[in-house]
Amino acid sequence: MNTKTITSDKSDIRSVNNLTVMAMMVALISASAYISIPLPFSSVNLTAQTLIVNFIGLLLRPKQAFLVILTYILIGLIGVPVFSGGTSGPGRLFGPSGGYFFGWLITTVLISCFCQKVKDLRLQTAFLIIVGIPLIYFFGALQMHFVTNQPWPAILVQAVLPFIPLDVAKCIAAAALAKAIRRTGLF
Repeated sequence: MNTKTITSDKSDIRSVNNLTVMAMMVALISASAYISIPLPFSSVNLTAQTLIVNFIGLLLRPKQAFLVILTYILIGLIGVPVFSGGTSGPGRLFGPSGGYFFGWLITTVLISCFCQKVKDLRLQTAFLIIVGIPLIYFFGALQMHFVTNQPWPAILVQAVLPFIPLDVAKCIAAAALAKAIRRTGLF
């Protein structure tokens, strides 16, 4: 088999290189779920996952980013302990904090679409902070509200406000990591 044929088409998500990168991204987001700090006032943990979600959007094409997050969600849904703190299953996905997963699915694609068109790293970082993070919060807060039936001020305290400073820092870190990875010429 001609190796050049397998890896030459960069738009083909089925190439060996692309599948390997996508599998590594699924592994990264899964591993980042284990860097988890429970908050006593919320069903949402602080994790390193936001950093990886942004990293995925910065580096992968939209279809790849979507498939990585979808694969991660499906793996967790069937019971592999890849959700925050080593949890899994439909209860976690459709529970109070499950909306973040759906937010990641949409946000990584939007980040990727933006980064395919706009190459300036400062603008990409601003997009992560101004569009990406609020969109993730929107889905997380919305599902928490519908599952718990708590008032919106309580939802903001549990699902949004405590995460803002660290998520901004994770956006900046993801952009810096993506810049370093891009310099290698792999992306």
